[in-house]
Amino acid sequence: MSEDTKRPMSEARKKANAKYNAAAYDRLELKVPKGQKTEIKAHAEQYQPETGEIGKPGYTPKGSINGFIARAISETMERDKDGK
Repeated sequence: MSEDTKRPMSEARKKANAKYNAAAYDRLELKVPKGQKTEIKAHAEQYQPETGEIGKPGYTPKGSINGFIARAISETMERDKDGK
């Protein structure tokens, strides 16, 4: 289905998604200086690869800001551990 012809998500689907997300993920709020979000988005669109399999836990679409930030955190934490 093209982006223009997608049907709106039903309330039941929204509720099911919210329930799954609450059980499967922790939420973090990230604040950055004005204008940096645009830079982060552009960088993610260029460098964040698609990972995982669509519909499976751990899937991240190409260019995802969330995926980029999660990858940056994971790589930094791994680098920090290796450096000690």
